Amino acid sequence: MKVKPTEDDDGVRTDGGSTMFGDAEPTDVGPGQQLKEVLYEGVVAPFKIAWSDWRTKTGIIILGTFVIISLLVALHQEGYEWLNAVLNLVGSPWELTEPTSAFGCNDAGTNCDAGFERSRKPFENWETPLGTDSDGRDLTSSVIWGTPNMLQMILAGGVFSMAMATIVGTVAGYKGGTTNTVLMTLTDIAMSIPGLPLVVVLVAIVDPESSYLIGILITINVWAGLARTIQAQVLSIREHSYVEASRTMGVGTLKIIQKDVLPNLMPYIMVNFVYAARRVIYDSVALFFLGFLAIESISNWGLMMQWAYINEGALTQNGPRYLIIVPMVPIVVISLGLILLSQGTDRLFNPRVRTRHEGETIEEDEIDTDAQTAMV
Repeated sequence: MKVKPTEDDDGVRTDGGSTMFGDAEPTDVGPGQQLKEVLYEGVVAPFKIAWSDWRTKTGIIILGTFVIISLLVALHQEGYEWLNAVLNLVGSPWELTEPTSAFGCNDAGTNCDAGFERSRKPFENWETPLGTDSDGRDLTSSVIWGTPNMLQMILAGGVFSMAMATIVGTVAGYKGGTTNTVLMTLTDIAMSIPGLPLVVVLVAIVDPESSYLIGILITINVWAGLARTIQAQVLSIREHSYVEASRTMGVGTLKIIQKDVLPNLMPYIMVNFVYAARRVIYDSVALFFLGFLAIESISNWGLMMQWAYINEGALTQNGPRYLIIVPMVPIVVISLGLILLSQGTDRLFNPRVRTRHEGETIEEDEIDTDAQTAMV
């Protein structure tokens, strides 16, 4: 006769089995929990990983400072009166026509007080910590007002270069055949054209008045080098077993590129973004300094350097060299911030490094939890 197993009060079967998990029903994860998981995996975890590297931390602080300065300038332009105490630090924009901040003088820079020195060196007066030029323009305000336009150029040029290189290189490498031949031919043509002379010609033809357009023109053929690198990487990645497995299971091409190909390319893409951003910084400053760009609505550190060189004689033997050095400092600092950020993001995009770091984080959390439990 077959004996039906029974259960005691603890849910343990008398025949040695257990119904503790056998009768459990799977619980559905609600939309709120799914959102929390997405935010943690997409925002919180990457930020923790990036913040653990001093290079990324320093780069974020540097670039964040420039972003905050740009926001203050934008708020100043909108005229938010409740922020006047902070916005007064922004000062007035630097212009070629008339000095806008001549201490002791009127707006036109005339009728100055007796004994007033229009040109001040850095740190002589805390009202103008970086000094002034011979027309009384505050160099601190000049650097601040040049920041938003520079960041707009960097964003436009970096995103354009990164997007073009990723699309062209990935499609050419994954599709192969005629598509690869055509796209790589166009890439080789773009690589063969000298960069700065091409930009000078395009600037003369287009006559841009937008910072975003200037950034795109400067990186008009910068993407070609990365596209070649990405195409070579994709040719290798598409032969990996996990990519073959995805194709065998009928996964779409876009899904394979998104999940299996692009994560392996992100270090190259990030480095290219930084290279394109630095190219925008240096070329835009050069174009303004050489006079190829002279747009009254756009403040630029290169324009300050041009004025110092031509009108102030900053590079002469006894010239005010600080007028050249002051606008050079933010150029060097923002470039350094971009380099440090790109070097530190290897933790984000390198699967081995990220897995090891996440494992260490989990172990630390478990140790902290055990310690708290022991204390209780």
